[in-house]
Amino acid sequence: MSGLVVVGVDGSASSLAAVEVAAREARSRGAGLRVVHAFVWPAMHVPLGPSPMGPPEGGLRNMADGLVTEAVERARAVAPDIQVGHVVVTGEPLTVLEAQSRAAELVVVGSRGMGGFVGLLVGSTAVHLAAHGRCPVLVVREQPHADGPIVLGVDGSAAGQKAVDFAFAEAALRNAPLVALHTWTTWNAPMPAPQDPSEPYANPPGALAEEEERLLAEALAGRQERHPGVVVEHRVVHGGTREALIEASRSAQLLVVGARGRGGFAGLLLGSVSQALLHHAHCPVAVVRGTTERH
Repeated sequence: MSGLVVVGVDGSASSLAAVEVAAREARSRGAGLRVVHAFVWPAMHVPLGPSPMGPPEGGLRNMADGLVTEAVERARAVAPDIQVGHVVVTGEPLTVLEAQSRAAELVVVGSRGMGGFVGLLVGSTAVHLAAHGRCPVLVVREQPHADGPIVLGVDGSAAGQKAVDFAFAEAALRNAPLVALHTWTTWNAPMPAPQDPSEPYANPPGALAEEEERLLAEALAGRQERHPGVVVEHRVVHGGTREALIEASRSAQLLVVGARGRGGFAGLLLGSVSQALLHHAHCPVAVVRGTTERH
């Protein structure tokens, strides 16, 4: 743990909501908060100072400093006891925040920024940072249910183990219950070995469901002992993963998923389920990349 939470700001309402969430995350961790703004205008060779015809406090650089100051004030209003730093870095937002994620334990961003288009449910920076960030990325969407559970999407993959660890740690920090949700269908469930070798394709009713419950229990093994105060509900759902997690997010304070799951293809940095949740979940979404994933 580095003791640092980073939040990206651009002056939008979405990024200010992210600042409030980031301040609470920093407070719960006993960590510092760094407010970061990516200043793109110098790369475009446009004047940064005030216009000769305008007020002396005008200009792009003053505007950038002003929105960072507003974000810092918002953070201190939410969590006055945390240390808050700020920095304006010249560069494109994804590049700047990816670099900042190397020294952070969590990066928080809004789902849409100043460049968001009408009808675009989640900004490109949020999606790409979830795929490229070097630490967990928390994308703030709708306001969470303060007393809701942490919902963890479990697929049993090795890449998803970091998401399991993160979800248990978050539940412990927030003193919140944890819902570990695993979905399956007859098309993606591994077929258990038949009890009667003479009937190689026959299994007793319920065998697939029992196998999926076992998979879920194995994916969570050892975490309850490390976090004995966390109340965990095992939930196995027969149905689509996206639909089940989006529905569970309606009453959740946080949804946690891995970047890629069992069906991930080599070279694909963010899975289709993770992308769908970033676009449609009803609460903030934390995407946690596995240590085996590489750029």
